[in-house]
Amino acid sequence: MPALEVADLAKRYGRVRALRGVSFALEPGEILGYLGPNGAGKTTTLRLVLGLARADRGSVRLLGQPPSRPASRERVGFLPGELRLHGGMTGHALLDHFARFRPARPPVLRERLLGALDLRGSDLSRRVKWLSHGTRQKLGLVIALQHDPDVVLLDEPTNGLDPLVQQGFCDLVRELAARGRAILLSSHVLSEVEAVCGRVAVLREGELLAVEQIGALRARLVRRLEARFRGPAPGGLATLPGVTRAEVAGSAVTLWLRGDVNPLLRRLAACEVEHLVFPEPQLEDVFLDLYRGRAGAG
Repeated sequence: MPALEVADLAKRYGRVRALRGVSFALEPGEILGYLGPNGAGKTTTLRLVLGLARADRGSVRLLGQPPSRPASRERVGFLPGELRLHGGMTGHALLDHFARFRPARPPVLRERLLGALDLRGSDLSRRVKWLSHGTRQKLGLVIALQHDPDVVLLDEPTNGLDPLVQQGFCDLVRELAARGRAILLSSHVLSEVEAVCGRVAVLREGELLAVEQIGALRARLVRRLEARFRGPAPGGLATLPGVTRAEVAGSAVTLWLRGDVNPLLRRLAACEVEHLVFPEPQLEDVFLDLYRGRAGAG
């Protein structure tokens, strides 16, 4: 059974269509990246998943139940994108305050989280209003995760964190997933999503463009290969399977390729290649390709 199931979710705010029939499922032990620029509908999705807003159409099942059921929400950890904490409390008091909301689920991960996120006693003894933005973000992560939730919903989780702490966060997320926790990571930072997620859902103006494994999305890309030969460029490269475009200038050739690379590689292996550049596509390439393709279709 999916830990989270979203079906045909739609939401409108006045004339703005925030979500347009969004559907996806999140399995136990999975880290799903939820991608899109600001305003794409990521935060609206999370609010509907948590029952903080009502959908115009569609349904949400959280751990097999409607999100309004207290029994399911107690098993969820949530970090909002716009984190607001009580400034007059100390960090220690704030962590204890939120732990009391879930008496059946004690903060068993607190010490592990404090170490991984480099939250020190000197930070926790100060009032929250005197803490830096990054330290408040760390507190928010501890609050969201300290009770070892079964489903984790994170909205821009590394906002304000320094690179070393970001690495600690990625290790934590992988550790949780390895223990069967389901994690939805909403972000516009493609590098962090690529580091921890096996699958991504790409959102644009409230509409899902794709929900796929990162590797499968990469395979759909048109990739560019540049080669320079020790003699004239060989003929027939433009007619090879998968080659969509070719430009030849003397001994240099630039090829655009979609799909299986092996026919082209076998042809190149029979040539005297002096220089070859064929970079692995990054998630940013996938993201931009999807957006440009949809813009062109519009």
